[in-house]
Amino acid sequence: MRLTEFWTKMNDHFGPAYADSFARDHVMTELGGRTVWQALDAGWEAKDVWRAVCAAMGVPASRQ
Repeated sequence: MRLTEFWTKMNDHFGPAYADSFARDHVMTELGGRTVWQALDAGWEAKDVWRAVCAAMGVPASRQ
């Protein structure tokens, strides 16, 4: 998954303003105690970060 696709999915699910806020502020156990931005900066694959967001936030399968 490309980062552009990842951010499109984040924006579609959370809305553009909240997607960025969530990515910067929400520390996730599924990402090893990191935020989305920290995980991406640490080299995590976008698809793995998206899967973690989906699991943590209950994103419906139809939107994954």
